[in-house]
Amino acid sequence: MNVLMLSAPLPHPKWGASKRNYYLLQALARRHRVSLLTFANKEEAGVAEHLRLLEELAEPVQVIPFQAIHARRWRQFMSVARSRSYLFHLFIQPAMQEALDAMLERHHYDLVLFENAVVAGYRLAAGVPVVIDQHNIEYEILQRTYERERPSLRKWYNHQQYRLAKQAELERCRRADLLLVTSEREHQVFKRFLPEHPIEVVPNGVDLDLFHNPDTGQEQPHQIIFTGIMDYYPNVKATLFFAQHCWPRIRAAVPDATWLIVGVNPPPTVQRLAHLPGVTVTGWVPDVRPYLASSAVAIVPLEIGSGTRLKILEALAMQKAVVSTSLGCEGLALTPGQHLMVADQPDAFAEAVIAFLKNPARRASFGAAGRALVEATYSWEQCGARLLSALDAHCTQGEQVCR
Repeated sequence: MNVLMLSAPLPHPKWGASKRNYYLLQALARRHRVSLLTFANKEEAGVAEHLRLLEELAEPVQVIPFQAIHARRWRQFMSVARSRSYLFHLFIQPAMQEALDAMLERHHYDLVLFENAVVAGYRLAAGVPVVIDQHNIEYEILQRTYERERPSLRKWYNHQQYRLAKQAELERCRRADLLLVTSEREHQVFKRFLPEHPIEVVPNGVDLDLFHNPDTGQEQPHQIIFTGIMDYYPNVKATLFFAQHCWPRIRAAVPDATWLIVGVNPPPTVQRLAHLPGVTVTGWVPDVRPYLASSAVAIVPLEIGSGTRLKILEALAMQKAVVSTSLGCEGLALTPGQHLMVADQPDAFAEAVIAFLKNPARRASFGAAGRALVEATYSWEQCGARLLSALDAHCTQGEQVCR
C-alpha cells in the first residue's frame, strides 16, 4: 500500500512522544511505501541528522515549521468563548493543509495515518481512508487535571476544555475508518462511545537494543530518577508531588539518597527543586540512558495522564526497580509486586522507594523480571507487527479502502 503519515511532533527514536511515531513509521516502511508530513519546531527542522533518519524510511518527507501560538492565554479564553477545544485546533494550521492538499494531488494513497486525533482535523478528498493512532485519550487528561485541581479559574477552564475536547476527539475518531489505541483499557473506553467502530490495540514499546544495561556496576545504590518532558503538566505535577510529600521522608531514612530529574524544558517550579539537598535538575540531555544506568530506582508518581508510559518500559528494559502510582502504570501488562511496586499514598510510595534503596537483591530481582517482561511483550518489533496486522485485518489494498 501507499501510506501517508501525518505526525506532530517530528518522529525521532529519542524524543518522548516522537518515539512511537518513529517506530511505527519504521514498521510501516518494512512492508509499505510511506510518505511523511510532519510538524517540527525550528530547532528540529534544522537538524539534518533527523531528516536523514526519516528519509531512509519515507519518500517524500516534508517538514512544516510549527507556528507557535502568540498570546496563548487570550487564545485559550477565546476558545472557551467560541465553544471550541483549544487543543484540537492548535495543530490545525494553514501551511499543513496546503502541504497535504499538494501531496494528495501529486500522489495516490491507499490510506492516511494520523498520529493522534489532534492532527486529524484536516480536510481530505472524499473517499480517502483514514486511520487514527491515538497516543492518549486526550480529553481524559483534561478531565483528570480538573478533577485534581482545587477550585480556581484553572479548574473551571480545564473542565470546560475537557467537555469541548471530548466532543472534538470522539467526533474525529468516529470519522476514521480504523482507530488504534495503546492499551486494552483505552479500547474499552472508546468502545463505550463507538461500539460499532473498528478499534485495535497497538501497544507502546521499547527499543531493546538501545535500552539494555549489561554493566550493572554503574549503578549508584541510593540514586533515584524521574524522566519525562518537563514542560508537560502531568510530569510537573508528579515531580512537585514527590518533592513535597515523599522526598523528605526518603532523605530522613536514607540520608545520602540523591534524585535526578531528567527532561527537557523544566519550568521554574521544577528548576527550584535543585536547591533541595540531593536533587539535580538536568534539563535537556542528549541521551537518557546513562542517567538510567546510574540510578537504582525509577519513580513514576503520576496523578494525571492517559495512554501508557514509555518511561516505565524504558526503565524496565534497563533492569531498574520501578515505583509507580496506579495511574502511572495503567494499561501496561504489569504485575505489582513482581515487575514493579505500586503505591498511591505518599507514605506508601516513599516506603516502597526506601525498601528498594536498602535492598540491592530486591532491586535486582525486580529488574530481571521487568526486563523479561518487555522482551516478551513490549519490543517495538512486536508493536510494529501489531500495527501491520491491524492494517491487514481492516484495510484491503485491492479495494483501496478500510473496512
